[in-house]
Amino acid sequence: MAIFAGLAGSVQIAVMARLGERVGIFGALAFASLLQAVLAGLLLLAVRQNLGGYAAVARQPAWLWLGGVMGLFIVLTVTFAGSRIGTAATVGILIAGQLGMGAAIDRFGWFGSERIPLSWARVLGIGLLFVGAALSLRK
Repeated sequence: MAIFAGLAGSVQIAVMARLGERVGIFGALAFASLLQAVLAGLLLLAVRQNLGGYAAVARQPAWLWLGGVMGLFIVLTVTFAGSRIGTAATVGILIAGQLGMGAAIDRFGWFGSERIPLSWARVLGIGLLFVGAALSLRK
């Protein structure tokens, strides 16, 4: 699934950039978010035969809702950046940022994650990805 999500993310950047050019960034963001909410609700109904999952999430601490807020910010950003710096550069920078933050979350055990130390190989890999992301900005 992760591989397909990566492929889908690149398609999402290219498509959202074009939609944002045609209808505006915030119109594209609003439509994509609405479509995602409708489809997720239908999926919840198909799997659970009810919408109780919404109520269960509402009872959780608000900081656990950050995933939804971050998702909105990601879609906003790819819609904005994709048409300005291109799909490859947007993907590279997004992945570099995700890997860097992922390593920090693992290292410090943030958000209830297991602590995973940073080895020199991980630091080198993250550094090389950041260099690659920066180089992808060159046309």
